[in-house]
Amino acid sequence: MITLKSPREIEMMDKSGELLASVHRALRTFIKPGITSWDIELFVKKMIEDNGGIPAQIGFEGYKYATCCSINDEICHGFPRKEKLKSGDLISVDMCIDLNGAMSDSCWSYIVGESTEELDRLMAVTEKAMYLGIEQAVVGNRIGDIGHAIQTYVEAENFGVVRDFIGHGIGPTIHEAPAIPHYGEAGKGLRLKEGMVITIEPMVTTGTWKMKMDDNGWTARTRDGGICCQFEHTLAITKDGPVILTSQDLPEA
Repeated sequence: MITLKSPREIEMMDKSGELLASVHRALRTFIKPGITSWDIELFVKKMIEDNGGIPAQIGFEGYKYATCCSINDEICHGFPRKEKLKSGDLISVDMCIDLNGAMSDSCWSYIVGESTEELDRLMAVTEKAMYLGIEQAVVGNRIGDIGHAIQTYVEAENFGVVRDFIGHGIGPTIHEAPAIPHYGEAGKGLRLKEGMVITIEPMVTTGTWKMKMDDNGWTARTRDGGICCQFEHTLAITKDGPVILTSQDLPEA
């Protein structure tokens, strides 16, 4: 069932998203060679809780951590661990926050230390693909319009778009209807309505989009060992267009 959110509910989710965005801003300087994704896990959990939030991923469908930390060929749901990050690694940090009952969800990718031209291009294409999808999230459009915008752009840049993991509605729980694929046909699928709150979170790969699962039953990685990058925002569909609830842009003074 799709739940349409009231202006008050969207305002509460925006507050949750502000906290989540502040955590990602803090990670920009925290992530560096020599730390571990377990250090990131502890940092994120503490910052969320110190600001009155709940790390909503803990316990969701049995997941044990506040973050998903996916490194290099890991597509998503990478477990935080104690292996040191090295310069040139790409890490995607995904988290969900419950703040006073309001949910937000955002993933951001970071280059550890020195980057390369290929990684810079992968990051830029993935982030732009997310925003191209968000531009299509307007009242009256269809879900296929979002996926089509993302897929056509990414594939024209000779990257792959993961099919097995997609965006979703959010609130009152982490995963709600509708499903939001990052591929598809324009003009197809469910029509978007005012009050929907969804995530758009393309996972873009340097090689094949096909995946394989680790033995832990959670972590997905690229089948060919290619690097994967992900960016994700939570957004509300309003009569005035999409409103990003997890924006990392600070308001002007």
